[in-house]
Amino acid sequence: MSSEQTSRTVFPAIVADLCCVMLFAAIGRSSHGEDVSPAGVFITAWPFLVGLAVAWIAALAWRAPLRPLRSGVPIWIGTVALGMLVRWATGAGTALAFVIVATVALGVLLVGWRGIGRGVAAIRARRAARA
Repeated sequence: MSSEQTSRTVFPAIVADLCCVMLFAAIGRSSHGEDVSPAGVFITAWPFLVGLAVAWIAALAWRAPLRPLRSGVPIWIGTVALGMLVRWATGAGTALAFVIVATVALGVLLVGWRGIGRGVAAIRARRAARA
């Protein structure tokens, strides 16, 4: 991927990841009958948003923001690990069931959209090569 292509994908990838974390928080709050207002969702999401930001930097994700293994997996693991660490440090819940659900859900979301995007790009490339 050229640097021009990468620079065009960094911002959308960041936005997609932010949306994934916010969606995770909103679904979690809703499933527990909690307020799903923007403020309520942010209260749940902020530790994971901190983890997401640090993971993006640590993974150098801007170099290949759409690659599921190169960027998606480190972002996912960092987001969950640091998010849980922040929750623990601030006295928020880190029950084993929550850790498992967060790990699975954020994995599906943060790695999943990249995998789907990669598949769509491959299909488009094959179609373009045939044309």
